Amino acid sequence: MSAGLLLNATICFAITISSFAFAWVLARSYPEHNDKSKPALWSLIALWSLVGLTYLPTTIRMIAAYMGDQRLDLMLYYVTAIPFSFVTVPLVFFILYVIIGDQKISGYISFLFVLFGATYLAFFYSSGVLGPVITPLSSLFTINSDIAINIYLIGLFVIPTAMIIGLLTLILLQRMPKRLRYRTALPLVAISFVFDFMLTDMITLDDAMQLAARIFVLIGTVQAFLAYFPPMTLQEKLGIKRYEYNLYEKEEDEEDTDLDNEDEEEADIIV
Repeated sequence: MSAGLLLNATICFAITISSFAFAWVLARSYPEHNDKSKPALWSLIALWSLVGLTYLPTTIRMIAAYMGDQRLDLMLYYVTAIPFSFVTVPLVFFILYVIIGDQKISGYISFLFVLFGATYLAFFYSSGVLGPVITPLSSLFTINSDIAINIYLIGLFVIPTAMIIGLLTLILLQRMPKRLRYRTALPLVAISFVFDFMLTDMITLDDAMQLAARIFVLIGTVQAFLAYFPPMTLQEKLGIKRYEYNLYEKEEDEEDTDLDNEDEEEADIIV
């Protein structure tokens, strides 16, 4: 088999490791956050853990395809669909919690996306898939249910993406310090980047496009890490040198203006 499959497996493995590592770093920072920010923190930990759980079996699947084991390839494709179906749940919770600050309401609405994901899986498993088609770059499957695809596109993609765009718009329109705008907008851009290309990865029937999508997922994961933990050189270049690594708790700086202090008080739960 082609070495392109091994390259694909390596990229998937890199996504897996970086996603789990990111979730682990966020989990380690749990004691540093106040009670108001912890629900948002846990939603991000769940989000990146689900990304890692999506690409862990995909890594093994690419190795199976390289070895010509189509049965294992198919089985792992079905396994991959489970975490993939629920990636939107912590994402929606995070966005809603940032906007309204109410854990119960955010949880209730997020539960609707659990139902969307479960419905998608029901149609996905009942209809099955066509494949695999082994190419020099990847192993491709075709979802044999238009209903499942439409459920995901409308309920699990369009709505969360619109929510991300809406929150980004609110952030851009709101007056806030540069460093605060950085730590809120850039993580959302990175999450949207990963989320969009994960969908492309799952539904495309072109091997080159799938490989490119996985590369962009990896780039988005690295971008998200840099958004949360920017190196000092990046802080200086962006003029956010006073940026603190405590992502959720409000910053208190005696040198800030009254406007800055007001904005930061409202941003206890904003990433």
